[in-house]
Amino acid sequence: MAKLSRIFGVLLAGTGAAHFAAPSAFEPLSEAAFPEDTRQWVYRNGATEVALGLALVSDRTRKAGVAGLLAYTGWLASRVMVNR
Repeated sequence: MAKLSRIFGVLLAGTGAAHFAAPSAFEPLSEAAFPEDTRQWVYRNGATEVALGLALVSDRTRKAGVAGLLAYTGWLASRVMVNR
């Protein structure tokens, strides 16, 4: 399980970093949850995903990373529902 968490963490952190390298690729998806200031939210979400991904990589921070990821996922879903 720890190895799978590490792999997922690296992938999540890489996806977060991609928000900075190619923000326009994430804007159409982000616009559903953040119709105003979409580009700024792309960067904020990228930073969050990098932090959560790195938290999943380490045994010491994995529980906090999982809790943060669950909260972040719920928050994103609520943003989409509010802005439908």
